Amino acid sequence: MRGAAVWTVRGAAGVLTLAGLGHTLWYGVVEPGTALAFGTLIACGELARRDTSDPRDAGERQPAPLGSAGALAYALLGPNAAQPTHHGVLQIVAVVVAAALAGIVPHIARGRGPSADHLARRVLTVAFAAVCFQPLYNSGRLEHGIGQGPYLVLFLLFLLGLTALCDAVLAAAPAGARTGRPYGPLLRDELRAQLGIGSAICATGVVMALGVAVAGLWALPVFCVPLLLTQLSFHRITAIRTTYRQTITSLARATEIAGCTRPGHSRRVAALSCAVGRELGLSERELTVLEYAALMHDIGQLSLVDPVRAGATAALPAAEARRIALLGGEVARQTGVPAEVAVVVERQADPYRDQPALARIVRAVNAYDDLLGGSRHPGGPLAALEQLRLGTGSDYQPEVVECLARVLARGGRDRVGQVPLG
Repeated sequence: MRGAAVWTVRGAAGVLTLAGLGHTLWYGVVEPGTALAFGTLIACGELARRDTSDPRDAGERQPAPLGSAGALAYALLGPNAAQPTHHGVLQIVAVVVAAALAGIVPHIARGRGPSADHLARRVLTVAFAAVCFQPLYNSGRLEHGIGQGPYLVLFLLFLLGLTALCDAVLAAAPAGARTGRPYGPLLRDELRAQLGIGSAICATGVVMALGVAVAGLWALPVFCVPLLLTQLSFHRITAIRTTYRQTITSLARATEIAGCTRPGHSRRVAALSCAVGRELGLSERELTVLEYAALMHDIGQLSLVDPVRAGATAALPAAEARRIALLGGEVARQTGVPAEVAVVVERQADPYRDQPALARIVRAVNAYDDLLGGSRHPGGPLAALEQLRLGTGSDYQPEVVECLARVLARGGRDRVGQVPLG
C-alpha cells in the first residue's frame, strides 16, 4: 500500500508536468518577462542548494528554500506592478519544472541531485497553491470578494497554511515507504518541520507575491536576500551539527579501540535505537539526544581497571551495571554534550519504571546487541528477543521491546546496522 501511494504521487506529478509543458509549448508563454524572472529565481535557488554526501541528510526537507519560495510566489502572483497577469496553473507548473531542472543539472552531474520524491512534492505542492489562487484571481472573484487590503494577506497566509499541510502529507508518504514507519508519526514530524524553515519559505513567498504586485519584478531580488541569508545560516548550522556528531562518534569508538566493546557495537546500538525511537514517534530533537546517548552508552567502561569481557554490560549484576552507567554519565558531562544526553547515559541501568523514556530504549537495544553477540549467538535474533520479553517485568519496557521486534521484523537490524554514523 505504501509503495502504491509513492507511485501515485510520482505518477500524478508526472502527468501534471507533461500537461504543463505540453500546454505551454502549444500556446506559448504568457508574459514571458515575468516567467523568465521567476524561473531565474527558482533556478538560482536550486543552484544554491546544499550538496550533501551524508545519507542522513538525504531526506532534508527543504534543501532549496529560495527556489521553493520563488515557486510559491509565482503560484500566488496576482498583479505585476498593478497590472493584471494572465498566466495559468499549467504555465506555472511548466516554469517551475523547467527552472528547477535547469538549476539541479550541476548537482546531478556531481551525483547529488534531489530525489524523484522531492521533485514530485514540489510539482504537486506548487500546483495545489496555484489551483487554489489563480482561478479566483483570473475570474475577478478574489478582488471583488476580498480586495487588496489586509484581508488579502490573511487569505494568502491561510492558503499557504493549506499548502504546507499538503506538502507534509506528500512528504510523509515516501518516507513511510522508505522506512516502514507508521504514517501518523511521520506526518507529525513533517508538520513540526514546517514550523522551521518552512515558515520562512511561506512568509517569503507571500512577501514576494505582494511586493511584485506593487513594485514590479524589481521586488524579487530585494525580498529574496533575507531568505538567502537564512539559507546560508542553516548550512553553517548543519555543518556544525555534522562535525559535532562526528566528534561524539569518535569518542564512542574509543571504547572499541580500547577493547572494551565489540567492534561496531555503539554504532549498531545508536542506529537501532533511533529506529525504535522513530517507531515510537519521537521528535527529531529527541532522536538526536537518543543517538548521542546510544553512541556514548558504554563510555563509562573507559574508567574501569578491568573492562567487562566483550563489553556485555547486560549480563552484569544490577549494582555493577549502575556503577558503570554513573561513570559514563560523568564522562559524558565532561565532554560537553547536552545535559539530557548524560542523564540518559547514567540512567540506562536503572529499572525501566524509574528511567526516562530514552534510557529505556538504550537499555533494551543495548541488551539485544549484547545478547545477540554479533552473529555468534546460537539462538539468533529470535532467542535474543525472547530473552528480552522475559525481562519485561522489571528490566525492559514491554512497549520498547515490541517496537524493537517490529523494527527487526522489517529487516531493521540489517538496514540500520549499515547506516554510517560519522
